[in-house]
Amino acid sequence: MTAMVENSTDNPLQNVTFPSNGGTAHGYLALPESGAGPGVVVIQEWWGLTSHIADVTNRLAAEGFVALAPDLYGGTTTHDADEAGKLMQQLPVDRAATDLGGAVDFLLGHDAVVGRKVGAVGFCMGGGFVLVLAAQQGDKIGAAVPFYGVLGEDYPSFENLSAAMLGHFGEQDTMAPPDAVKALADRIEAESGRRPDFRLYPAGHAFFNDENHMGTYDPEQATIAWNETLNFLRSTLR
Repeated sequence: MTAMVENSTDNPLQNVTFPSNGGTAHGYLALPESGAGPGVVVIQEWWGLTSHIADVTNRLAAEGFVALAPDLYGGTTTHDADEAGKLMQQLPVDRAATDLGGAVDFLLGHDAVVGRKVGAVGFCMGGGFVLVLAAQQGDKIGAAVPFYGVLGEDYPSFENLSAAMLGHFGEQDTMAPPDAVKALADRIEAESGRRPDFRLYPAGHAFFNDENHMGTYDPEQATIAWNETLNFLRSTLR
């Protein structure tokens, strides 16, 4: 596959900035038509802040949420799996978690956001970061939804994780196989005292991504997972 990489600090999808670790982070913010709603952080896949992530953010806004997708790569996107893997490996988990923590505080302080907790939804690398964020931010996160989450390193302690958790994973996923999903659920329960609702679907990795870069998009399973996610976010954040 030919690499298609855009290196720019001016990603056209960036439409908002927010403080993070003494600096400035960028992201894509979508507001509901009503003008107010619960906040949700949307965390990118290893491809970057792409049109797919912006679409997910818009879809959440259309359902009544104030959705923010931080740009963890600072404007860089790719559609090449090898390049995406390098970008993910080069992104320190602690730095990404700092940017994501800034996004949480930005939403909680936004005039359009209602409630004292926000949700977090993430995909692939972003799914892994959903759990890192929930562990680090404690009771600021009310709902955590990882889609086939993976990290390039081990997870930190889940001792402070208090969010309700709904996870979507593929039975044919070699990056987050069922045995690893069960082991992760067991560890989360042992360290946090909360059992995550991790669900397996007859699909592969990235089955939700309709841009289908990996050839694993499954519209039927994606629809089921999306509807369950919306119901979960509504029930936990409202």
